[in-house]
Amino acid sequence: MIKEYIEQNEQRILDELFSLIRIPSVSAKPDHKEDMGRCAQRWKELLLQAGVDRAEIMPSKGNPMVYAERIIDPKAKTVLVYGHYDVMPAEPFELWKSQPFEPEIRDGRIWARGADDDKGQAFIQAKAFEYLQNNGLLHHNVKFIFEGEEEIGSPSLTDFCEEHKELLACDIILVSDTSMLSADLPSLTTGLRGLAYWQIEVTGPNHDLHSGHFGGAVANPINVLCKLIADVTDPKTGRIRIPGFYDDVEDVPEEERKMVASIPFNLDKYKQSLDVEELFGEEGYSTIERTGFRPSFDVCGIWGGYTGDGAKTVIPSKAYAKLSCRLVPHQNHEKIAFLVEEYFRRVAPKTVKVKIESLHGGEGYVCPISLPAYQAAEKGFEKAFGKRPLPVRRGGSIPIISTFEKILGVKTILMGFGLESNAIHSPNENMPLDLFKKGIEAVINFHLEYDK
Repeated sequence: MIKEYIEQNEQRILDELFSLIRIPSVSAKPDHKEDMGRCAQRWKELLLQAGVDRAEIMPSKGNPMVYAERIIDPKAKTVLVYGHYDVMPAEPFELWKSQPFEPEIRDGRIWARGADDDKGQAFIQAKAFEYLQNNGLLHHNVKFIFEGEEEIGSPSLTDFCEEHKELLACDIILVSDTSMLSADLPSLTTGLRGLAYWQIEVTGPNHDLHSGHFGGAVANPINVLCKLIADVTDPKTGRIRIPGFYDDVEDVPEEERKMVASIPFNLDKYKQSLDVEELFGEEGYSTIERTGFRPSFDVCGIWGGYTGDGAKTVIPSKAYAKLSCRLVPHQNHEKIAFLVEEYFRRVAPKTVKVKIESLHGGEGYVCPISLPAYQAAEKGFEKAFGKRPLPVRRGGSIPIISTFEKILGVKTILMGFGLESNAIHSPNENMPLDLFKKGIEAVINFHLEYDK
């Protein structure tokens, strides 16, 4: 019956999803402010059509929140569904095979910015709710909270949660914004890494200089910045050299390491999919462990000097970089931010001035697999995919998840349906159509199991 409902309503469901995707709700760019409001309004309309009792757009310090609810019985259990309607910038546009905000179905996949992260996955939740509501199968309360700032660190959501604790009160939070190991190897995310993010500015001379007149006499800020960044990670062991960085990192439990080692993982296929000859990471850990259990340091962007066509012989006055660390449970992002900032200021040579600014951060998260709601999600996956999902920690970050636990006092079930090949945050983001439909089926079954 579930599969029949999805098939019979497939075109309508896709049309509704595409109406969301066509709105370029890019939170990182101020010129999309109006689009943020339009996308929130469209979500309100779609949730009302899906059968909620109430849906409204609520103000925050930043982009508006979309809140909706269907209250079956005030005494019944309550599931709070969280998602976000903002998306990453689509640049570089020239690398897209189709227009990023004009969705296409091609080769069995939906291609568009937001097809997976998170419009596609959030829509899975909405359509699962619609099915339950339309068929009289919903026996607990469901609330929705969709924000428009997740891709910039959710700066307004913490205060919103504090101000609306009673409104958001629930027994469990359900989120579809994570990925699976593969289409043939379904998995449930039991942990997320935290995040710390900075921008660094290195200043040398007070203006750009002629490289012939000054080259060899004045430090080049780009050269200095590159060395500062390169020195952070040990080239042999892959460990981060910042003093105190690992103080709060817990050792991976041996039992969990054995479970990870049992996961089918084709290293050659992994490298081939990335078009790299060799991998690099912290010594003594497998690839899955490195991305799930261990912290990392990365340069997310770097710029300075002349980058136009042709040549311009110049020593730039300034150089910049965006830096990030993925953190593991027990690492406090504020402490790490301080350690990183202090490190760069201390090791920077006197030939330059260094300014480093912390932009945002968040804590890691772990979900116990003993939770009844987790087990309901496990059964939901098994019914939709025909296989019991593996419990795995994933390398991504959703900083608000740990905040939910602190403020609302409840755990979150991370029921995601993405794949690494979905290219979230990159050109040609996509979502396999069959996984999208299986996702709806799995979430429906989660709710049915959660009622038992």
